[in-house]
Amino acid sequence: MAALRRMLHLPSLVAGVCLPFAGSLAGSSLADRCLWDRLHSQSCLGSVPTFDWFFGYEEVQGLLLPLLQEARAACPLRVLDVGCGTSSLCTGLYTKSPHPVDVLGVDFSFVAVAHMNSLLEGGQGQTPLCPGHPASCLRFMQADAQNLEAVASSGSFQLLLDKGTWDAVARGGLPRAYQLLSECLRVLSPQGTLIQFSDEDPDVRLPCLEQGSHGWTVTVQELGPFRGITYFAYLIQGSH
Repeated sequence: MAALRRMLHLPSLVAGVCLPFAGSLAGSSLADRCLWDRLHSQSCLGSVPTFDWFFGYEEVQGLLLPLLQEARAACPLRVLDVGCGTSSLCTGLYTKSPHPVDVLGVDFSFVAVAHMNSLLEGGQGQTPLCPGHPASCLRFMQADAQNLEAVASSGSFQLLLDKGTWDAVARGGLPRAYQLLSECLRVLSPQGTLIQFSDEDPDVRLPCLEQGSHGWTVTVQELGPFRGITYFAYLIQGSH
Protein backbone atom coordinates (compact mmCIF):
# COMPACT_ATOMS: atom_id res chain seq x y z
CA MET A 1 0.00 0.00 0.00
CA ALA A 2 2.83 2.39 0.83
CA ALA A 3 4.23 1.97 -2.69
CA LEU A 4 0.93 3.07 -4.22
CA ARG A 5 0.80 6.07 -1.92
CA ARG A 6 4.39 7.07 -2.72
CA MET A 7 3.85 6.74 -6.46
CA LEU A 8 0.67 8.78 -6.34
CA HIS A 9 2.66 11.59 -4.72
CA LEU A 10 5.20 11.64 -7.55
CA PRO A 11 5.09 14.56 -10.00
CA SER A 12 4.49 14.24 -13.71
CA LEU A 13 6.67 11.28 -14.66
CA VAL A 14 6.56 7.78 -13.17
CA ALA A 15 8.67 4.96 -14.63
CA GLY A 16 8.78 6.74 -17.99
CA VAL A 17 5.00 7.25 -18.11
CA CYS A 18 3.40 10.67 -18.04
CA LEU A 19 0.76 10.98 -15.31
CA PRO A 20 -0.67 14.51 -15.64
CA PHE A 21 -2.56 14.43 -12.36
CA ALA A 22 -0.56 11.95 -10.26
CA GLY A 23 -0.02 14.42 -7.45
CA SER A 24 -3.75 14.96 -7.06
CA LEU A 25 -4.53 11.28 -6.47
CA ALA A 26 -2.95 10.87 -3.05
CA GLY A 27 -6.17 11.74 -1.23
CA SER A 28 -8.44 9.80 -3.59
CA SER A 29 -10.12 6.45 -3.02
CA LEU A 30 -8.17 3.78 -4.87
CA ALA A 31 -11.34 1.68 -4.91
CA ASP A 32 -13.08 4.25 -7.15
CA ARG A 33 -13.75 3.00 -10.70
CA CYS A 34 -13.96 6.53 -12.10
CA LEU A 35 -10.52 7.37 -10.74
CA TRP A 36 -8.94 4.44 -12.59
CA ASP A 37 -10.81 5.21 -15.81
CA ARG A 38 -9.48 8.76 -15.55
CA LEU A 39 -5.98 7.56 -14.75
CA HIS A 40 -5.81 5.16 -17.69
CA SER A 41 -7.41 7.75 -20.00
CA GLN A 42 -4.96 10.52 -19.15
CA SER A 43 -1.79 8.47 -18.82
CA CYS A 44 0.62 9.33 -21.65
CA LEU A 45 1.81 5.81 -22.45
CA GLY A 46 3.62 6.94 -25.57
CA SER A 47 6.02 4.21 -26.67
CA VAL A 48 5.50 2.25 -23.41
CA PRO A 49 2.64 -0.18 -24.10
CA THR A 50 2.20 -1.34 -20.48
CA PHE A 51 2.55 0.37 -17.12
CA ASP A 52 3.20 -1.26 -13.75
CA TRP A 53 2.70 0.48 -10.42
CA PHE A 54 4.93 -1.93 -8.47
CA PHE A 55 6.99 -3.96 -10.93
CA GLY A 56 6.47 -5.96 -14.10
CA TYR A 57 6.59 -9.53 -15.33
CA GLU A 58 10.37 -9.60 -15.64
CA GLU A 59 10.83 -9.11 -11.89
CA VAL A 60 8.60 -12.04 -10.88
CA GLN A 61 9.02 -14.57 -13.69
CA GLY A 62 11.44 -16.50 -11.47
CA LEU A 63 8.57 -17.03 -9.03
CA LEU A 64 5.84 -17.68 -11.61
CA LEU A 65 7.53 -20.08 -14.03
CA PRO A 66 8.24 -22.82 -11.44
CA LEU A 67 4.58 -22.68 -10.39
CA LEU A 68 3.55 -23.15 -14.01
CA GLN A 69 5.95 -26.07 -14.30
CA GLU A 70 4.54 -27.72 -11.17
CA ALA A 71 0.96 -27.35 -12.41
CA ARG A 72 1.64 -28.59 -15.95
CA ALA A 73 -0.96 -31.38 -15.55
CA ALA A 74 -3.48 -28.70 -16.56
CA CYS A 75 -2.84 -27.97 -20.22
CA PRO A 76 -2.98 -25.13 -20.83
CA LEU A 77 -2.79 -23.82 -17.29
CA ARG A 78 -5.55 -21.29 -16.63
CA VAL A 79 -4.35 -18.00 -15.12
CA LEU A 80 -6.51 -15.11 -13.87
CA ASP A 81 -5.09 -11.65 -13.16
CA VAL A 82 -7.59 -9.67 -11.07
CA GLY A 83 -7.33 -5.90 -11.41
CA CYS A 84 -4.88 -6.30 -14.30
CA GLY A 85 -4.93 -2.64 -15.31
CA THR A 86 -2.32 -2.03 -18.00
CA SER A 87 0.28 -4.22 -16.26
CA SER A 88 2.75 -6.44 -18.09
CA LEU A 89 1.93 -9.52 -15.99
CA CYS A 90 -0.62 -10.94 -18.44
CA THR A 91 1.27 -9.99 -21.57
CA GLY A 92 4.56 -11.26 -20.15
CA LEU A 93 3.07 -14.65 -19.28
CA TYR A 94 1.47 -14.90 -22.71
CA THR A 95 4.50 -13.90 -24.75
CA LYS A 96 7.33 -15.39 -22.67
CA SER A 97 6.08 -18.47 -20.83
CA PRO A 98 7.51 -21.66 -22.37
CA HIS A 99 4.57 -23.52 -20.81
CA PRO A 100 1.08 -23.29 -22.37
CA VAL A 101 -1.09 -20.79 -20.51
CA ASP A 102 -4.67 -19.59 -20.93
CA VAL A 103 -4.49 -16.10 -19.40
CA LEU A 104 -7.47 -13.88 -18.55
CA GLY A 105 -6.98 -10.33 -17.30
CA VAL A 106 -9.97 -8.64 -15.68
CA ASP A 107 -10.34 -5.05 -14.55
CA PHE A 108 -13.33 -2.88 -13.70
CA SER A 109 -11.87 -0.05 -15.79
CA PHE A 110 -13.24 -0.19 -19.33
CA VAL A 111 -10.41 2.10 -20.42
CA ALA A 112 -7.72 -0.29 -19.17
CA VAL A 113 -9.40 -3.31 -20.78
CA ALA A 114 -9.83 -1.49 -24.09
CA HIS A 115 -6.15 -0.50 -24.08
CA MET A 116 -4.97 -4.05 -23.38
CA ASN A 117 -7.24 -5.56 -26.04
CA SER A 118 -5.87 -3.01 -28.51
CA LEU A 119 -2.32 -3.92 -27.51
CA LEU A 120 -3.07 -7.63 -27.94
CA GLU A 121 -4.47 -7.07 -31.42
CA GLY A 122 -1.67 -4.75 -32.54
CA GLY A 123 -3.47 -1.41 -32.30
CA GLN A 124 -1.89 1.97 -31.56
CA GLY A 125 0.98 1.21 -33.91
CA GLN A 126 2.09 -1.84 -31.91
CA THR A 127 2.97 -5.25 -33.30
CA PRO A 128 0.34 -7.87 -32.36
CA LEU A 129 1.45 -9.97 -29.39
CA CYS A 130 2.71 -13.48 -30.18
CA PRO A 131 2.44 -16.37 -27.72
CA GLY A 132 5.55 -17.91 -26.19
CA HIS A 133 3.90 -21.33 -26.64
CA PRO A 134 1.65 -22.14 -29.62
CA ALA A 135 -1.12 -23.38 -27.29
CA SER A 136 -1.17 -20.21 -25.16
CA CYS A 137 -3.96 -17.65 -25.36
CA LEU A 138 -4.73 -14.27 -23.77
CA ARG A 139 -7.98 -12.38 -23.20
CA PHE A 140 -9.08 -9.26 -21.35
CA MET A 141 -12.52 -8.65 -19.87
CA GLN A 142 -14.20 -5.88 -17.93
CA ALA A 143 -15.34 -7.26 -14.58
CA ASP A 144 -15.39 -6.43 -10.89
CA ALA A 145 -12.96 -8.69 -9.04
CA GLN A 146 -15.32 -8.68 -6.06
CA ASN A 147 -17.96 -10.43 -8.16
CA LEU A 148 -16.58 -12.91 -10.69
CA GLU A 149 -19.81 -14.82 -11.33
CA ALA A 150 -19.88 -13.66 -14.97
CA VAL A 151 -16.22 -14.57 -15.43
CA ALA A 152 -15.82 -18.12 -14.18
CA SER A 153 -17.33 -20.99 -12.27
CA SER A 154 -15.85 -22.30 -9.04
CA GLY A 155 -12.40 -23.90 -9.26
CA SER A 156 -11.75 -22.72 -12.82
CA PHE A 157 -8.19 -21.37 -12.49
CA GLN A 158 -4.95 -22.94 -11.37
CA LEU A 159 -3.15 -19.63 -10.77
CA LEU A 160 -4.56 -16.26 -9.66
CA LEU A 161 -2.53 -13.04 -9.60
CA ASP A 162 -3.37 -9.95 -7.55
CA LYS A 163 -0.79 -7.18 -7.90
CA GLY A 164 -1.93 -4.34 -5.68
CA THR A 165 -5.64 -5.03 -6.11
CA TRP A 166 -6.19 -6.00 -2.46
CA ASP A 167 -4.30 -2.80 -1.52
CA ALA A 168 -6.59 -0.63 -3.65
CA VAL A 169 -9.84 -2.37 -2.67
CA ALA A 170 -8.93 -2.25 1.03
CA ARG A 171 -8.91 1.55 0.79
CA GLY A 172 -12.69 1.20 0.56
CA GLY A 173 -12.76 -0.93 3.73
CA LEU A 174 -11.56 -4.38 4.77
CA PRO A 175 -14.96 -6.01 4.14
CA ARG A 176 -14.46 -5.27 0.43
CA ALA A 177 -10.98 -6.76 0.54
CA TYR A 178 -12.32 -9.92 2.18
CA GLN A 179 -15.00 -10.14 -0.52
CA LEU A 180 -12.24 -9.90 -3.15
CA LEU A 181 -10.32 -12.68 -1.42
CA SER A 182 -13.44 -14.84 -1.15
CA GLU A 183 -14.15 -14.52 -4.87
CA CYS A 184 -10.53 -15.30 -5.78
CA LEU A 185 -10.59 -18.45 -3.67
CA ARG A 186 -13.96 -19.46 -5.11
CA VAL A 187 -12.69 -19.50 -8.69
CA LEU A 188 -9.32 -21.00 -7.72
CA SER A 189 -8.77 -24.72 -8.14
CA PRO A 190 -8.45 -26.59 -4.80
CA GLN A 191 -4.89 -27.42 -5.87
CA GLY A 192 -4.20 -23.92 -7.16
CA THR A 193 -2.24 -20.88 -5.99
CA LEU A 194 -3.30 -17.29 -5.40
CA ILE A 195 -0.46 -14.76 -5.24
CA GLN A 196 -0.98 -11.28 -3.81
CA PHE A 197 1.89 -8.90 -4.60
CA SER A 198 2.19 -5.97 -2.19
CA ASP A 199 4.63 -3.91 -0.17
CA GLU A 200 2.42 -4.22 2.90
CA ASP A 201 4.29 -5.68 5.88
CA PRO A 202 3.62 -9.36 6.64
CA ASP A 203 2.76 -8.44 10.25
CA VAL A 204 -0.27 -6.59 8.82
CA ARG A 205 -1.23 -8.70 5.80
CA LEU A 206 -0.71 -12.27 7.06
CA PRO A 207 -3.31 -12.14 9.87
CA CYS A 208 -5.90 -10.81 7.38
CA LEU A 209 -5.16 -13.53 4.85
CA GLU A 210 -5.13 -16.28 7.44
CA GLN A 211 -8.48 -15.09 8.77
CA GLY A 212 -10.02 -14.96 5.29
CA SER A 213 -8.65 -18.22 3.87
CA HIS A 214 -9.40 -21.01 6.33
CA GLY A 215 -8.37 -24.39 4.90
CA TRP A 216 -5.70 -22.84 2.67
CA THR A 217 -1.97 -22.54 3.37
CA VAL A 218 -0.62 -18.97 3.54
CA THR A 219 3.10 -18.23 3.08
CA VAL A 220 5.14 -15.16 2.15
CA GLN A 221 8.27 -14.53 0.09
CA GLU A 222 10.27 -11.31 0.03
CA LEU A 223 10.83 -9.69 -3.38
CA GLY A 224 13.24 -6.99 -4.47
CA PRO A 225 14.01 -4.37 -3.59
CA PHE A 226 12.78 -2.86 -6.87
CA ARG A 227 13.47 0.86 -7.29
CA GLY A 228 14.35 0.96 -3.61
CA ILE A 229 11.16 -0.69 -2.32
CA THR A 230 10.90 -4.17 -0.81
CA TYR A 231 7.81 -6.12 -1.86
CA PHE A 232 6.21 -9.37 -0.75
CA ALA A 233 4.53 -12.24 -2.55
CA TYR A 234 1.75 -13.68 -0.39
CA LEU A 235 0.97 -17.21 -1.59
CA ILE A 236 -2.34 -18.82 -0.70
CA GLN A 237 -2.28 -22.45 -1.78
CA GLY A 238 -4.51 -25.49 -1.67
CA SER A 239 -3.39 -29.09 -1.40
CA HIS A 240 -0.65 -30.12 -3.82
